[in-house]
Amino acid sequence: MTTTKQPGFAPAASPHAATAVLTPEEHIVAGETSIPSQGENMPAYHARPKNADGPLPIVIVVQEIFGVHEHIRDLCRRLAQEGYLAIAPELYFRQGDPNEYHDIPTLFKELVTKVPDAQVLADLDHVASWAARHGGDAHRLLITGFCWGGRITWLYAAHNPQLKAAVAWYGKLVGEKSLNSPKHPVDIAVDLNAPVLGLYGAKDASIPQDTVETMRQALRAANATAEIVVYPEADHAFNADYRASYHEESAKDGWQRMLDWFAQYGGKKG
Repeated sequence: MTTTKQPGFAPAASPHAATAVLTPEEHIVAGETSIPSQGENMPAYHARPKNADGPLPIVIVVQEIFGVHEHIRDLCRRLAQEGYLAIAPELYFRQGDPNEYHDIPTLFKELVTKVPDAQVLADLDHVASWAARHGGDAHRLLITGFCWGGRITWLYAAHNPQLKAAVAWYGKLVGEKSLNSPKHPVDIAVDLNAPVLGLYGAKDASIPQDTVETMRQALRAANATAEIVVYPEADHAFNADYRASYHEESAKDGWQRMLDWFAQYGGKKG
């Protein structure tokens, strides 16, 4: 696989693969915006269909560890092509800029661990409110997240009772507890407000399969409406088409499963 350093992608995610997808914008409207949240203005990227009749189903897109870089923006554009209002907020903005870091361990230690879950969940509430005031349908609120955002997606499904459905891509399910992260997905299985689909890779060393099974057991014990799909040939970040971890077959299947999940549980367009 050819790797390069491509503009718009987080430096810590280098090297970047030539398989990166760029979604055209001719049928959508996309760009930067600012969302009032907890007394500050939070930067965000949003995309929507160009010619939409009536309020659109809302998809909040929660960033990877790398922030709202080009891959996350492109996922918003892909969702807009499917008829959604997609918004990706910059959830680290109070603590720092992920583009200032050039390796994952430093990024994680000096920035990511300093972002409190409670702050993130409150910010996402403000994103949902903003979307409902800007062409979105508050009764069709959905969320998806990747890597760091996959974990947040599980937490948000237990946080917001208005949420209709969630899809978590390779988000950690267990972990050490801290003041900033007092709970993990396995701890909130009993509290889920919305159906959650989890998409994971069997070759992901950062999320061992025994933790996936622990989560499945917690979901069964809670009688939760949830499903976890594990792709045998996929590693962590298998949907990240700009990285060597990209696994096209698993990514395409996961994307379709996500769209079907949204449609099944209240995100139907029109």
